[in-house]
Amino acid sequence: MITPPEQVPLDRAFFDRPVLDIAPDLLGRTLVRTTEQGPVTLRLTEVEAYDGPNDPGSHAYRGRTDRNAVMFGPPGHAYVYFTYGMWFCLNLVCGPEGTPSGVLLRGGEITTGADLARAHRPTSRKDSDLAQGPARLATALAVDRSLNGADACGPGGPLRILTGTPPPPALVRTGPRTGVGGAGADHPWRYWIDGDPTVSPYRAHAPRKRR
Repeated sequence: MITPPEQVPLDRAFFDRPVLDIAPDLLGRTLVRTTEQGPVTLRLTEVEAYDGPNDPGSHAYRGRTDRNAVMFGPPGHAYVYFTYGMWFCLNLVCGPEGTPSGVLLRGGEITTGADLARAHRPTSRKDSDLAQGPARLATALAVDRSLNGADACGPGGPLRILTGTPPPPALVRTGPRTGVGGAGADHPWRYWIDGDPTVSPYRAHAPRKRR
């Protein structure tokens, strides 16, 4: 049986490249999350690149820690972190082993398994916001720290990335990353598909006020 081109898994070589090349190339790709209840698939529409030691906005900017250790490993693995004491976020490790760069998966369109995604996110008001933003995306796909380090390039795993259908280059937009402050605030390393309803609204960094 011949696998349709759009359902061919991306291999590790795809992720073993500079993160700023990989991030826009992930738009339109298909993320498959396999759960005990069944699969949920998502078409990626929004991502952000984080360039490790070259990027003050990256978790790996100051070196290796227990939290970010997966980022220093082989490309094509999942880096999952917990933020604000409430939410998980899903990233894909990029570049050669030892180079801690990654792409945050910010938004996407649920293409199959919408009933499961709705069950994971019962507060969602419409399907276009099921995975509209990194915390919503991770929640809709039932992503938690148990997936930290999962191989997205290996067969039979809980996460896989398929070729999908990349958008025409004219529809790819780029701009500052959401919520990033400091020296990395102006890097235009957020990429999204223009006009797609699943793309999250841009929010500039807002410094926390001291009490």
